[in-house]
Amino acid sequence: MVDSKVETISRLAQWRIENFGPCSYKKSDPFKVGIWNWHLSIEKNRYLYIRLFPEPSKVSKEQPPIARFILRVSNTVTGASRRFYISPVHERLLRTCDDFVWPVDTTFLGRFIIDVEFLDLKICPLNGGEANSIWPCEGTLQSVAAQNSLQCLSRMLSEAIHSDLTINAADGTLRAHKAILSASSPVFQSMFHHDLKEKESSTIHIEDMSLEACMALLSYLYGTIKQEDFWKHRLSLLGAANKYDIAALKDACEEGLLEDLNSENVLERLQEAWLYQLNKLRKGCLMYLFDFGKIYDVRDDINNFFRHADRELMVEMFQEVLTVWKPV
Repeated sequence: MVDSKVETISRLAQWRIENFGPCSYKKSDPFKVGIWNWHLSIEKNRYLYIRLFPEPSKVSKEQPPIARFILRVSNTVTGASRRFYISPVHERLLRTCDDFVWPVDTTFLGRFIIDVEFLDLKICPLNGGEANSIWPCEGTLQSVAAQNSLQCLSRMLSEAIHSDLTINAADGTLRAHKAILSASSPVFQSMFHHDLKEKESSTIHIEDMSLEACMALLSYLYGTIKQEDFWKHRLSLLGAANKYDIAALKDACEEGLLEDLNSENVLERLQEAWLYQLNKLRKGCLMYLFDFGKIYDVRDDINNFFRHADRELMVEMFQEVLTVWKPV
């Protein structure tokens, strides 16, 4: 029957009732919005009762919807006499026809229109947790766009698409893009902006890094670095971050070097922390050695460390000793 058909467009559903009596009941045909088929029903007693519910199915049982929606009822009379009844915004978990009913105090009979606008549809998790919208939000769109951009940058690097820069590492050569490096580092930007040899030759020399470590640096700048590559080349990346003034990479390296402090590397990490002015790493190393008493585990290496350590660092270590071992 035409009277039971619901038209849909985007997130809006419209049911046109052509003939409705004073004591009637009607149920619409199923209509699809989101991943569910829906029904509307109307019943007239004292009020006009409008129900919205999903069609019983495997989908509605396993992925029940939480709907956020608004309803509008209007007669089909044109002109100034046309009347509207608009519901508040409802947000309900809908499983059966009893989960939502909207009573409308109206005398509408005969022909009128029911609109349902779905503002959001979420899947209710059966095992608890947060419900997730089936429609993309701003964050989702940004995530998709960012992922696509990273894929493009990855191809630019791996396939040297329109590359305009040669990088000579200690044991090989790489191709890159001046714009990417300039946007990532004020040092690189200065190289290509001023009339320096790097600008003229479109070549830079990073001979204090291996080809593999240099590739890890580029992968970071292009946003495609893998965790295992970062972990493997943290010290080299730290040196590059300091040399080329890449603050975010320097911070990431400092955090990374803090993650696996042990008796075998703590003195080396302390030296790096002092060299690159990494206060968080320096404090972490000193705490590891003195507060946790690990200084005894490195006593075989401490003499060699002191022969090469900066004098001010040695003074700070001595002060740390006095702080930890002060009399009670």
